Amino acid sequence: MAITAAMPTAKERPHRARRKRASTLPALKLSQLPPSNIDLRNPLKAVLVCTDCKTWVLITGIYSKVQKLVPHHSGKAGVAAALHCRNSNRRIEWDMTIPEWHQALADAKAARAEASSRQATTVLPKAFSPQTDWTLRARAERTPARRLADWDAVLPRVAVADQSRRAVPAGHAPAQCPSVPTDTLRPQRPAR
Repeated sequence: MAITAAMPTAKERPHRARRKRASTLPALKLSQLPPSNIDLRNPLKAVLVCTDCKTWVLITGIYSKVQKLVPHHSGKAGVAAALHCRNSNRRIEWDMTIPEWHQALADAKAARAEASSRQATTVLPKAFSPQTDWTLRARAERTPARRLADWDAVLPRVAVADQSRRAVPAGHAPAQCPSVPTDTLRPQRPAR
């Protein structure tokens, strides 16, 4: 098919402007970050966890003089407002080689494994005293009929305790102070 003057042509799209300037924040040193927050397995696509928004961010400019974090948003995609993270375009200082990073990562894994081996994994029950053991066994052996018999044995003692609580002692009136008023006091409003 031949192209004629009447056929529309694609318009040239504007290129995305890329900023050359880096962030004003001080450069991130790889040695100061936890080795688990850096991924240098593929050095051409190195990533690390942004210290500000805690997301994995690509490092750009591997072949250039200045390596920086890719500009990224601090909010979650489709949920929060699209605000640039303040660590966008932040410079990265490579003060660690890839073998040093591998060694630091291995050391961190070994330290974590050592710490987890120090912690007890099983909780041992506390030993019972003889009295507690006897109480628990007696409770387990009790049947409903046995409980009813126990209540029937206790009821006469409960009745005696209730009678002694109801009895008024002989000297119920205080000897050296005025008598207690028995009338209910109701405040009166002054007449107008």
